[in-house]
Amino acid sequence: QVQLIESGGGLVQAGGSLRLSCAASGRTFSDHDMGWFRQAPGKERLFVAAISWNGADTGYSDFVKGRFTISRDNAKNTLYLQMNSLKPEDTAVYYCAATPIIGRPYYTESGDYPYWGQGTQVTVSS
Repeated sequence: QVQLIESGGGLVQAGGSLRLSCAASGRTFSDHDMGWFRQAPGKERLFVAAISWNGADTGYSDFVKGRFTISRDNAKNTLYLQMNSLKPEDTAVYYCAATPIIGRPYYTESGDYPYWGQGTQVTVSS
């Protein structure tokens, strides 16, 4: 099984930065495409960013492109989301997800991901 644990969330002022981490279990981390999603209170879960198994391909939501950067370190079994120029609209619970599905560079639908972390809260104050 794949286990994911997010960390790095917290409270930050608008314009600030945070780096989220997602620690993955096992030796099969490099076999999985990875993604970040977020969900604000009363809102649906939204795609944020995704990355292919080897980190060669990435995709971003238009809401975060240019501000957030997804990356992975397969040697450390860790996924990252660098979040810069944060604004109050970014406030949400952020979830790390993994999928063993192959055939595409990366995946943007939550239904494509069978493995999820517990989420980490990001709060951006104005």
